[in-house]
Amino acid sequence: MQRRQGRVNAGLLLLLYQISQVGLQNIPSVTLGVLALNIFLYLNPVRPLPEVCISVNEGFYKKNWQRLLLSPVHHADDWHLYYNMISMLWKGIMLEKKLKSIWFAYIIAVFSVLIGVVYMVLEFMLVKILDDPSYEMNCAVGFSGVLFGLKVLNNHYNPGRVSSVLGLQISSKYACWVELVAIHLISPG
Repeated sequence: MQRRQGRVNAGLLLLLYQISQVGLQNIPSVTLGVLALNIFLYLNPVRPLPEVCISVNEGFYKKNWQRLLLSPVHHADDWHLYYNMISMLWKGIMLEKKLKSIWFAYIIAVFSVLIGVVYMVLEFMLVKILDDPSYEMNCAVGFSGVLFGLKVLNNHYNPGRVSSVLGLQISSKYACWVELVAIHLISPG
């Protein structure tokens, strides 16, 4: 989980290029702020990733609640940052204009905390269902959960669209769930 120092961050460079192609003036303020915060914390992490990731052990048993705030805005590597922030860019442009900045900022803040809580509940359930305490130690970082929530919200506000998931045309109403399963199968970590 620890990022390597002294290497070219191709994902970060591509992200900055994509942002420049859209144009800063075309990115709503909260979306731009979220992008800036995530890029800043990627370049200047508050702590090493093992000290900001959220898990049942760290968040619940050790009551290290600050991880609920830190884990969504830290990323494992530059490609993790790239994919999450490109998704944030497009979802933010669409939703922030529709919902207005104050409401969108509130949603981002609430989703950021709730995703960590939901993650811990799901991991705790896996411990109980599978009788495997190793799930208490699984530690997560990144903005993916928030993006999943935004995708569900976007589908609610823009019904009737069709999305392509791994080349399959699927109603956007179900696409986020299919994507979630596909991502887990492609990249279980």
